[in-house]
Amino acid sequence: MRDLYQEQLTGLADALADMCGQAALAMEHATRALLDADLQLAEQVIADDVRIDDLRVAAEEKAFGLLALQAPVATDLRVVISAIHGAGDIERMGDLALHVAQAARRRHPQSVLPDEVVPYFTEMGKIATALARKAGDVIRSRDVETAATLEADDDAMDDLHRHLFSVLMGPNWSHGVGPAVDITLLGRFYERYADHAVTVSRRVVYVVTGRMPGPLTV
Repeated sequence: MRDLYQEQLTGLADALADMCGQAALAMEHATRALLDADLQLAEQVIADDVRIDDLRVAAEEKAFGLLALQAPVATDLRVVISAIHGAGDIERMGDLALHVAQAARRRHPQSVLPDEVVPYFTEMGKIATALARKAGDVIRSRDVETAATLEADDDAMDDLHRHLFSVLMGPNWSHGVGPAVDITLLGRFYERYADHAVTVSRRVVYVVTGRMPGPLTV
């Protein structure tokens, strides 16, 4: 029975890590759709969002089943509670990738992004995707030191987000209010996506140490 219980806990962690992989793929594809004005890829991201929603439901059902049938304590209880919260964070990451894809679809066949902001979103997309994949690795490994590195990645995202505003507010911006609003919202989507990935990693630190950290340091 104990072996089965541990297998169930491992399966719960694997389910969350798989969600991270799906969220990473969603943001990778949504970013490509945004950069290339690729309507077909944007539609794919939008259609596939239900998969992440379904994974959340399945993960929560596993977690609540463990609470009801196994009455976990100590570290095991932290695993289950963190999984319930983490599933919500990861689903939100998928929703934010969905919003990026919807922006690309809404402006098609025109590109949402003027040329001067394309490098920002190229890099933000890479960072966001890497954060989601790293969060999945942290869930599987429970590696606190790797969890801490997500903070530095998130700092890089925050820096890009701030610099993006310097372009929008600068004297050379010539694209008007509409595109500025679109870009402001898109930048926020990427920033929040990164924040949720960091929160997932913090929950892993809580599982291992029993303490929910503030900003993580290696």
